[in-house]
Amino acid sequence: KVVSFPSSISERDMEENVMLEAENYIPYPLDEVRLDFEILGPSAADADAVDVLLAASRRENVDARTNVLEKAGLKPRLVDVEAYTVENAFSLIARQLPNQGNGLTVAVADVGANVTTLHVLVNGKIVFTREQTFGGRMLTEDIERYYGMSYQEAGRAKKDGSLPDDYAPKVLEPFKRSMAVTITRALQFFFSASSQYQSIDHIILAGGCASIDGVDKIVETETGTSTSVANPFTDMGLGTRVKVQALSNDAPSMMIACGLAMRSFD
Repeated sequence: KVVSFPSSISERDMEENVMLEAENYIPYPLDEVRLDFEILGPSAADADAVDVLLAASRRENVDARTNVLEKAGLKPRLVDVEAYTVENAFSLIARQLPNQGNGLTVAVADVGANVTTLHVLVNGKIVFTREQTFGGRMLTEDIERYYGMSYQEAGRAKKDGSLPDDYAPKVLEPFKRSMAVTITRALQFFFSASSQYQSIDHIILAGGCASIDGVDKIVETETGTSTSVANPFTDMGLGTRVKVQALSNDAPSMMIACGLAMRSFD
């Protein structure tokens, strides 16, 4: 949530005011959430005010992630908001777009294991985010049902490509079409929720499902919008120990990781 405060408030008083204001927006007791804020700069609506970004999450969500890192022997430096990590990483993808993405309305469809998240960015800044229940787990379950496998067997077969010849036409193609329909519906919801934007200039597919061969062409046909697969590593130098093909396969699912890595610690 972006809120405005008088620009004359000191940094110490700002923190106190943010905590008081947060109670109006967070539907949980403040001792149950992790909370932070960042001053964005002068407010466009009031010359004597500054805009402040308020970010909060349930304490259990944050602690679950930091606990995993600590058990791995790592020291967490920060926990970021997923939408902003995508925004950071988008600057890498924007270089591959016309005019480096300036003036464009771009949708990033991140299709993960269980959830598809649509982020819409204008001039590189997120203006809309929506989650839908759809992901690669559904493809694994389709394989499980169609071939009478266990879930674990289906997952292994999907990964190593050891499925029968009828896998592509009978199971994979219907999943790809469902993925395209899911993204189309998410875009339609965006258009209906926003009177300001009624078209998308380009779609970028991210997440593990974006690596499925040919899915970008199906999404492009379904939506009528040019579509590409995310690769934030395109303009990066690679170390000699990096397996180029493996990185290329995993690149679409590493947008959030790249966005976290680009986060400034200043």
